[in-house]
Amino acid sequence: MKLILLGPPGAGKGTQAKMLMDRYAIPQISTGDILRAAVKSGTPMGLKAKSFMDAGGLVPDEVVVGIVRERLQQDDCGAGFILDGFPRTVPQADALDEALMALGRPLDVVVSLVVDVEALVERLTGRRTCKDCGRGYHVSFAPTKVVGICDACGGELLQRDDDREQTIRRRLDVYSEQTSPLIDYYRKSGLLSEVDGMLSMDAVQGSILSLLRQE
Repeated sequence: MKLILLGPPGAGKGTQAKMLMDRYAIPQISTGDILRAAVKSGTPMGLKAKSFMDAGGLVPDEVVVGIVRERLQQDDCGAGFILDGFPRTVPQADALDEALMALGRPLDVVVSLVVDVEALVERLTGRRTCKDCGRGYHVSFAPTKVVGICDACGGELLQRDDDREQTIRRRLDVYSEQTSPLIDYYRKSGLLSEVDGMLSMDAVQGSILSLLRQE
């Protein structure tokens, strides 16, 4: 099963990807992770990426796609893969399509998790983490018995900087700007399937599995 998982920050992509990994025994491929791994291991594309990074520049699309291509040829991708966070733009999608066709491994489906922005903001801004033991809570959905105090160890609860409303809305705006053209791109190709990301974790997984059984 070869798929792309799309969804804004907080939509649950990581959770859904992990469940699919366990079910299908295929890897989740994050471009950030494989870029760092390629640089560390000194692959040809990793060395190219490092030259741009050392100069303080952005890694060009063709190098990123090359690194993705290197990763997809590894043994653990034999049964398929889940691309997470890539492609981000239509030019990247074009380059990825060319690379996958050259490998004889075209995509099966692109799953987009559709969420309500305001509900997503509430979901993310309400997250709290114990500064001592790291246990996670939510002010609305999983509150502590005493406000601001961890049930497990009595530590103080903190809100991460990237869970503050202004930061979250900025991240969501960037995602929307980048991804809207990409969604249209894959819709026109007939690969896009949309899933209601506001359902429960298990219900979202069930919807995704129903789509994959049709492939």
